[in-house]
Amino acid sequence: MPSKKALIRRPSPRLAEGLVTHVEREKVDVELALEQWEAYAEALRAHGWETVEVDPADDCPDSVFVEDTVVMYKNVALIARSGAESRRDEVAGVEEAVARLGCSVNWIWEPGTLDGGDVLKVGDTIYVGRGGRTNAAGVQQLRAAFEPLGARVVAVPVSKVLHLKSAVTALPDGTVIGHIPHVDRPSLFPTFLSVPEEAGAHVVLLGGPKLLIAASAPKTAELLADLGHDPVVVDIGEFEKLEGCVTCLSVRLRELYA
Repeated sequence: MPSKKALIRRPSPRLAEGLVTHVEREKVDVELALEQWEAYAEALRAHGWETVEVDPADDCPDSVFVEDTVVMYKNVALIARSGAESRRDEVAGVEEAVARLGCSVNWIWEPGTLDGGDVLKVGDTIYVGRGGRTNAAGVQQLRAAFEPLGARVVAVPVSKVLHLKSAVTALPDGTVIGHIPHVDRPSLFPTFLSVPEEAGAHVVLLGGPKLLIAASAPKTAELLADLGHDPVVVDIGEFEKLEGCVTCLSVRLRELYA
């Protein structure tokens, strides 16, 4: 049976100091962010996911964006090495968490850099964003870790947004969705659907037709509902000020061995 565990990590008290690269800095309400994070975690649990809380990293402002710290494929956890040096201390607690869950643990080593937010899995195809946080050596190391397990790795240029998954995610049938102004090469994806909002490019597959999507993408939610999906809407506005999206706030572990 597929597993339904999701790693999450409580926001740091220093969240408002988080990095921004492609947006203007806005004031972040840390208390409101915590409320939004708790509602996000509850939405996962309400749809059958067991949340596994990684030990907090209070000295790391961006640590709530736990997806960037690790990439999962089957039962293998590849511990990331961020292109943002200030984020590299975030991985220790995540490494402990995936090891406790029985994962085989690998690492990205210097000179490689890779953020988990640059990795989009569609079946056994793994798209890797090559851009600001992930370099060629990181892509090569990910390929070496996962291709022997049956993955096909495709590098994708990313220049208009922070991460690949800031630009695109995928629907249950494998259709890649994205907001065209932020996608460098839509033609790299066999099936691509343009969505009308930036935040509409980000969905988390909850199971069946249910898709977690941000409240800031109502037109996309309506479009996806018209296509037969069932949007589950969460407000993550404080995290969006830091270039966060619904995928960033958890790591979904779907293929753990029993």
